[in-house]
Amino acid sequence: MTDQLNADLCEIEILTEKIEAEKPLVIEAFPGIGLIGNITGGHIVRELDMKYAGTVVSRFFPPIATLMEGIVRPPIKIYESKKARLVVIYSDIPINPIVSYDLAKVFTDFALDIGASEILSVAGILTQSGEERVFGAATTEAMLEKLSGVTEVFRMGTISGLSGSIMVECLVRDFPAISLIGETHAPGPDPLAASRVIGVINKIYDLDISVDLLLEEAAKIENELEQLTKEMQVTEPLPPREFPMYG
Repeated sequence: MTDQLNADLCEIEILTEKIEAEKPLVIEAFPGIGLIGNITGGHIVRELDMKYAGTVVSRFFPPIATLMEGIVRPPIKIYESKKARLVVIYSDIPINPIVSYDLAKVFTDFALDIGASEILSVAGILTQSGEERVFGAATTEAMLEKLSGVTEVFRMGTISGLSGSIMVECLVRDFPAISLIGETHAPGPDPLAASRVIGVINKIYDLDISVDLLLEEAAKIENELEQLTKEMQVTEPLPPREFPMYG
């Protein structure tokens, strides 16, 4: 039996098997700055061996099919862990901002339909601070209390894109939601920032998701960047020599 939810405006459909987890936490994990959202979501799916449960489709999504060991998968996937009481909505593709409003409505409808306890949205923020923080924001004072002593509250600023739309949609519909925003210092993939976000998720929701593989991946990326920097220094051409003219 397939459950279907849709938003007429952007023709968005959520197609899933029946979600069996009781009052699950729904995690939205889409790519953004540092790819922190989908790195986080993908790692959680792998570590908890979550079951593929469905997908999200729309004619406004890029025309892409992803492959896993030669098997075609949709670019946006929904996974479930009945044991951990988790549902992860994971995407390999960025979403056009024009679709964010309607997608946020569909995701909130979906969370309500499956009896979810709350929504957690993961995003990234690019700074030059040199620090390694995870910021948190919430739709209610009670939800904000969950962040107290666990992570730094994002007191002033904006949350853009799909994460921002989801938080506003949850606010106006009085549905509990938290946003965790990992700090990164470069636009490229940042598994280290994702590991810090997962560390906060573990504390808030009393989970025990290992981040060892992310730390190994981060070290590998750092080594590759260092090697690339050295190669560029060796191959970088010398500036042209200037010959003064006298007349």
